[in-house]
Amino acid sequence: MKLNERSLVFYATCDSPADNAGFLYKRGERHTAYHRRWFVLKGNMLFYFEERESREPVGVIVLEGCNVELCDSADGFAFAIRFGGTKSRTYVLAAESQAAMESWVKSLSRASFDYMRLVVRELEKQLQEMRRGRAGGCEGSREPKTSGLEPSRERLPALPAVLPKENGCAVWNNVSGADQPPDASGCGGRDEEGSPRPPPPLPP
Repeated sequence: MKLNERSLVFYATCDSPADNAGFLYKRGERHTAYHRRWFVLKGNMLFYFEERESREPVGVIVLEGCNVELCDSADGFAFAIRFGGTKSRTYVLAAESQAAMESWVKSLSRASFDYMRLVVRELEKQLQEMRRGRAGGCEGSREPKTSGLEPSRERLPALPAVLPKENGCAVWNNVSGADQPPDASGCGGRDEEGSPRPPPPLPP
């Protein structure tokens, strides 16, 4: 992959969203003094500027194959970006607070493509497990399901085919020995003495 200065400057200053941005103190390679710089993290590239309003970055750190470690030193909130190899440079940075240091360490640790590759593999594995679970659940349930809205025939009361009648009128309470209410309609029934009551006369 070829990188030129113009493409790096454009990527560093374009309007694409940054993964993290803020002031950090960068220790010099030859001189141990710290210099305050504005850092912008985009993808796996960490740009640093002299000032926040600077148009071009002073340098860039490609975060591939690096380890981000906390520094055990008197320099408060310091951490280091180390690369494998004997001749690789180690970048020592320091934040202005504990929260800022933790935020930068987390962001830088997740910036490399190696980390993203591991995340993608883990997500693909979880997706395959979910698909297998759904496929196994669908095979066992092939029986047609009946909705609970259909009425059950066994719960309906059995009605007699022909209602019993007395003197041409239907008797609803046909249970033997049941107390029947007084018949006020004059249709059938018995009088107070128990003798059959004659049917009412037909209208002229």
